[in-house]
Amino acid sequence: MLKERMTPDELAELTGYSRQTINKWVRKQGWVTSPRPGIQGGKARLVHVNEQVREFIRNAQRTAQEVTFPAVAAPAPSLETLLLTLAREMTAPEQKQLSSLLLRDGITGLLLRLGIREQN
Repeated sequence: MLKERMTPDELAELTGYSRQTINKWVRKQGWVTSPRPGIQGGKARLVHVNEQVREFIRNAQRTAQEVTFPAVAAPAPSLETLLLTLAREMTAPEQKQLSSLLLRDGITGLLLRLGIREQN
């Protein structure tokens, strides 16, 4: 059932896609969002379910035959695969900002910012 505003989790459950996929659609399709009441930090958003979103959802819903579950858990992806996937999911400005950070600070600077490596 569609509401006037829905969380990415609710839309993911409705369509059969992941929350990350829904968030990617929000960015790429320019869907209207608003802050989720009572949640701090700016990441919790509600998607305004307008006609554009309704149409996209109608066309995107997975059928039971499309959703497949592996018989055995797949091995964890390598760090390289995770980083490439992360880069593909980022917007162009986000990619540019990360590239600038890596060029300016290098891997040591990135690890320091993440709190993984202590400054000597």
